[in-house]
Amino acid sequence: MSNAGEEIRIGQLAIRFLLEGEASGGSVAVFEFDVPAGAKVPVAHSHDGYEETIYGLEGVLTWTVDGRQVDVGAGEVLCVLRGAVHRFDNTHRVDAKMLAIVTPGILGPAYFREIAAVVKAAVGGPPDPAALAEVMRRHGLTPAP
Repeated sequence: MSNAGEEIRIGQLAIRFLLEGEASGGSVAVFEFDVPAGAKVPVAHSHDGYEETIYGLEGVLTWTVDGRQVDVGAGEVLCVLRGAVHRFDNTHRVDAKMLAIVTPGILGPAYFREIAAVVKAAVGGPPDPAALAEVMRRHGLTPAP
């Protein structure tokens, strides 16, 4: 299990791990995340080492996957395949909550903590893109050009 009750905040985004990869023998990691209405996050990226399946719990997020937009609402599922460039926005008037399932479970809370530190260091301004990209690459994500 993850650290009980730990919520990692990155700007407006809140992440809570329900199952870390270490606890599943590396087979899966599961976290839920909240995205407030009007939020535009994260930087478009891909990952070659795992798939990311998104299950809608509340609200709607608009995902852009390889240039195609798809809305994911409560009870809907989106599988982001390895190598697909993707991002999401909450352009709606209602907060959204999603469940992310990462297989194999190689993405963990350390990634989100490090990204949060880069964002916090920006002190209200835009975060350092080079620092964000370095953290992303270290954790298996590739920022889109």
